[in-house]
Amino acid sequence: MRYNYFSLLLFGLICLVGNAQKKQAGPVIENYGEVWHIENPDFRTDTNAEFKVVFDIMNSPESHTEINRSIETAARFLNMHVQGGVPKAQLKVALVVHNKASKDVIDNEAYKSRFGVPNPNYDMVKTLTGSGVEIILCGQSSNSRKYPKNELISGTKISLSAMTALIQLQNEGYQLIKF
Repeated sequence: MRYNYFSLLLFGLICLVGNAQKKQAGPVIENYGEVWHIENPDFRTDTNAEFKVVFDIMNSPESHTEINRSIETAARFLNMHVQGGVPKAQLKVALVVHNKASKDVIDNEAYKSRFGVPNPNYDMVKTLTGSGVEIILCGQSSNSRKYPKNELISGTKISLSAMTALIQLQNEGYQLIKF
């Protein structure tokens, strides 16, 4: 009997500890970008710093119904830093989209006409742009892949090229993160 009570107690503690921490989205992007809370990291985050980041997004899932996790990285970046104490006003985020990922920033109508389903990235991209994330599509990819400006999710900008946008943003102090 004592053994069973101890086993049950141990199992309960394991379940409690195992469920104590889970990934969480928000507070900036509520439906995307779940991150782990890191308690007392050894390398402290400078919550007074301005974080300017540009994500180079060129790949996309093969499935036309799966979101692009590289685009979702912007939501994770925002959520984790605000959860970690960095004010949202100190976070400047841009995505430079090109190559295969170009399809992920076209509107639902254009996506459905090409792939038979609505764009699974549509709501995420709209939420990101609504939160101040700058989304820039490479003009060269736009033309070569035949995604004209009038078919882009509103708020998406077109640049001369991904290379141009990446250089300009880095010249403005944005740090490049490549996926």
